[in-house]
Amino acid sequence: MRIGMLAPIAWRVPPRAYGPWERVVSLLTEGLVAAGVEVTLYATQDAVTSASLSAVVPTPYEETPGMDVKVWEGLHLAHAFGDAVHVDVMHNHADFLPLMFASLVDTPTVTTIHGFSGAAILPAYTAYADRVQFVSISDADRSSDLPYLATVYHGIDLSEFTFQPRAEEPPYLAFLGRIHPDKGAADAIRVARAAGLPLRMAGIIHDRAYFEREVEPHLGGDITFLGSVGPPERDRLLGGAAALLHLIHFDEPFGLSVLEAMACGTPVVAYGRGSMRELIEDGVSGLVVGSEADAVAAVAAIAHIDRAAVRNRAATFSVARMVDAYLRVYHRLIHARISS
Repeated sequence: MRIGMLAPIAWRVPPRAYGPWERVVSLLTEGLVAAGVEVTLYATQDAVTSASLSAVVPTPYEETPGMDVKVWEGLHLAHAFGDAVHVDVMHNHADFLPLMFASLVDTPTVTTIHGFSGAAILPAYTAYADRVQFVSISDADRSSDLPYLATVYHGIDLSEFTFQPRAEEPPYLAFLGRIHPDKGAADAIRVARAAGLPLRMAGIIHDRAYFEREVEPHLGGDITFLGSVGPPERDRLLGGAAALLHLIHFDEPFGLSVLEAMACGTPVVAYGRGSMRELIEDGVSGLVVGSEADAVAAVAAIAHIDRAAVRNRAATFSVARMVDAYLRVYHRLIHARISS
């Protein structure tokens, strides 16, 4: 079996810090290679992988000031699909633009939809629904306008996260995510202060005005902002926390930071939107709440949660499980092509 793994080119594979789609691509690629699958990774030239790397884009555009995104995305996709004859399945993780290219080749293409930016994006998917197969990353993120082959949850590498049977003393709360209204950074600050605990925040600033208005004025003393953090800093931040605050204001398709906190044994307090109830076993690996007042109460109750049980819940979202699920998808596509 030969799989073409098409990565986005916003960040490196694997990402140095932020880059959730690229992180999933890396984990899946390395897991497939370990399982004996022949994988060609289409990513940027600085990608780090045990697969065969095929790349025309020098560096990720989010890390390269002045780079023309449209030019390099076009070259990236033309290169990958020009090579499609050499793979059995092309696996697209790069959003909707590859769908147009996929319709021009005979190689079956499966697209993992990592989330919709809004309803306006749907026509790009529905236009190719008869020629490209789709996989959702949670049941909550499915559109009634599209057919799906499967829901495949992301996996995480537990070895990247250190289990901490106890939170640090004195206790603190953590926030890990984009600094954007969707992610509820301001909510986390208010809840932490109401709960009487310090808050350590990390993530890239996606909305500068929001950061300057809702976050920056509160920094200092009990509220700390660490910026974008890499894997070692992420492990320390999440593992030492009494809880991760994930008070989102959108229907999140998945939420890797939720699983990453749980992998450290750290329970999550989250609003019950999007995929949260699929990831968090309420009362076991965290508490799903409906309001800020409920979140404050949840923080007070979080000490009763068994951190070993939290880690065990995260372990069910393994890379091996993700790899096995995608192998079933690939086999279906290959079989369907042979049978047609």
